[in-house]
Amino acid sequence: MALGEFELIDRFFRRPARQAVVGVGDDCAVVAPTPGMQWCVTTDLLVEGRHFLPTVAPERLGHKALAVNLSDLAACGAEPRAFTLALAMPRADEAFLEGFARGLLALADAHGIELVGGDTTAGPLVISITAFGEVPAGRALLRGGARAGDDLWVSGTLGDARAALEAFRGNARISAEAFDAARCAMERPQPRVALGIALRGLATSAIDLSDGLLGDLGHVLRASGVGACVELAALPRSRWLGELPPALQRICLLQGGDDYELLFTAPAARAAAVQAAAQGAGVAVARIGRIEPGAALRVVDADGRAVEVAASGFDHFRT
Repeated sequence: MALGEFELIDRFFRRPARQAVVGVGDDCAVVAPTPGMQWCVTTDLLVEGRHFLPTVAPERLGHKALAVNLSDLAACGAEPRAFTLALAMPRADEAFLEGFARGLLALADAHGIELVGGDTTAGPLVISITAFGEVPAGRALLRGGARAGDDLWVSGTLGDARAALEAFRGNARISAEAFDAARCAMERPQPRVALGIALRGLATSAIDLSDGLLGDLGHVLRASGVGACVELAALPRSRWLGELPPALQRICLLQGGDDYELLFTAPAARAAAVQAAAQGAGVAVARIGRIEPGAALRVVDADGRAVEVAASGFDHFRT
């Protein structure tokens, strides 16, 4: 007998409510906010063939579906609390659901967040998660606070996810070891939640890197009314990326997308505090440039010479 919608939910996604007043099983979840906190709410939609390849392992897909939402919460300095899942799929494939749920719920448990509701239906494979987090009132990190003179920082390393995509497309030849590492970066990103929380009251602006460094930085600059200078040589990269030709490396670093690292600004005088916050969060950070007056976005090489690049990031309706 085919697995039905409600059996599917009960078998793979129903869990006892731990923080929510009412979780999965009613028409609405009931979640009580903590006094003195504000909600941060984010939604991401993942479509097969657009956001992930059909070859991705279900467990990795479950992980990534939640990770991209947690990354948004991290960029606001929010602590995750709960999430909902809307899932469309061609059929109720038990093997797919078992792996998907395992990856999804393992990441949820790692961050103390619980699934409180959602919906399922038949259709093309589409995943939509809405995540809820909390931040002390008035302390959310936003895109509009960067000021001229601030340092520009990024967490982790950049470009590996794009390198994996180029390898899949046949545009890059890298070793099997490098491909495995790059593919893991693309399919199992690690949301920087602890770093986002540690940066509250320290960073002046923040954004997560989902659509490419220059494209996402552009959002911060427009919201803040400032410009920036990015130092190409300072961009943190894995040793795997060094296997690529310099021109392709540059594309991966500056326009790659799917990095899910945090890009943030902070006063230059707080550099030591930024490093201490990052160390406490267990995440490496690198200073990659500075915020400048005006509206220009510049990229320079190690000698300070201008590097010609396209500043646009990924756009779902233009790419």
